[in-house]
This record gives sequence, C-alpha cells and structure tokens, in this order.
Amino acid sequence: MQQDTQISDAAAAAAFRRLVAHLQHRHDAQNIDLMGLAGFCRNCLADWVMEADGQMTREQAREIIHGMPAAQWKASYQTEATPEQLARMKESVAKNKSHG
Repeated sequence: MQQDTQISDAAAAAAFRRLVAHLQHRHDAQNIDLMGLAGFCRNCLADWVMEADGQMTREQAREIIHGMPAAQWKASYQTEATPEQLARMKESVAKNKSHG
C-alpha cells in the first residue's frame, strides 16, 4: 500500500481525531451504509487502530472509535440491515481487494 508522505504525522493525527469525533457524533451514519459507500466502517477503523497499536484488543479499539463499548453502541444505534444495504456492502467491499 502506498502511503502519502506529504501529510505530517501531526496533521494525520489531527485529521484522524476529527474523523473519530465526527463518527461519534453521527450515530445516524450506519456502519452498513458506510461499508456500502466507502468499503469501511467504524469497526474497520477500530481494527486498523488495533493493528497499528499492536497491544490493544479489538474491544478496546472499538470502544475508542465508538466512544462507548461497541455492544452498547450497537444496541443503541445500529439498525437491522436491509437486503439492499447488504448487497451494496458486498459490492463495495469487493472493490477493496484491488486496494490491498
């Protein structure tokens, strides 16, 4: 995967924190819709944090990204996925394979 070395670590960290805050504010943006549009969601972002950290558990990373335990977020905000949402997600995630 090619990394953009034009972005400083400080700018990348600030942008990442803003993204996390935005996702914590926009509970109406369902993970299934994020997956269907962009091929990633809050859980993916948490997995990337966990992998980059090397010491953090999946649940710890998801709590950081969701702003609360993932099970609590899911119970409070996640809706049942429709067949259309699932189909869009499958199509979108397939595009990730070419990205690596």
